[in-house]
Amino acid sequence: MAQISQLAYIVAETTDLERWRSYAEQVLGMQALDDGDGLAIKMDERDFRMSVRSGEADRYLASGWQVEDAAAFEAAKEALTSAGVTVTPGDDSLKKARRVADIALFTDPAGNQHELSYGYTGGAAPFVSPCGVPGFKTGIYGMGHTVLPALPFDETRALFVDTLGFGASDEFKFEPPDGSPGMRIHFLHCINGRHHSLALAEMPNPAGCVHIMVEVESMTEVGRAHDRMQQYDVKLMATLGQHTNDKMTSFYMMTPSNFAIEFGWGGEIVDPAHHETTHTESVSIWGHDFSVGFQQ
Repeated sequence: MAQISQLAYIVAETTDLERWRSYAEQVLGMQALDDGDGLAIKMDERDFRMSVRSGEADRYLASGWQVEDAAAFEAAKEALTSAGVTVTPGDDSLKKARRVADIALFTDPAGNQHELSYGYTGGAAPFVSPCGVPGFKTGIYGMGHTVLPALPFDETRALFVDTLGFGASDEFKFEPPDGSPGMRIHFLHCINGRHHSLALAEMPNPAGCVHIMVEVESMTEVGRAHDRMQQYDVKLMATLGQHTNDKMTSFYMMTPSNFAIEFGWGGEIVDPAHHETTHTESVSIWGHDFSVGFQQ
């Protein structure tokens, strides 16, 4: 079975690069560097953890999954092909753009786009936040996590668990208060120990992503980011709170590409080899009022 090491990066599209630049630097506290027809959003020593491309829409484009080495890369491609998934080799220009030794593309049953790679080939310049964020929790844990729409759900989950070797950290069934059909959200970990690097939500999302998560090293930095969100009049998508499953204390805000970003601290690290799947009955221990995201 293939084994994914981390969510190395995400790719987004925007109709307004300057809006994204300001958002990344002044709200998220990341570096936004010019990178061809887009921006390389830097949050650690890597050249980028978010690649924002100029385009005709404001949406999420792809999730970038990293494996350990060439052997793991070949094993993952073989596992995908054996599962009936079309795997397309990336050309030299894409390898250069993503700063990797090799890359391949595939689409999951829900239509989400993914990039599989190994061998980071970019630079290692120190991260210097424009607004004083000391750093983000990355390294072996990857950039954070991504939550993707998953319809059909069972087939999409099977691809990541049975084919790509993700483990189920937590399984949650959201029951809307209005009595409408429930929605499953499954939280999946790869081999790095972050509680989840991927979550699959049984729902559509026109932006291509429900949210991504980035994690800082202190609650103070979460509070400072919350202040910056208010200062720059960014739309709040969920109030400050602490999640039940991964214990993350965070808030959610909208990005210029129409998916949300969770900005948090204190996420649980699990033992991937021995973690037993939990079945939580509530999203959060306290806070996280998501109704604010539906308000004008």
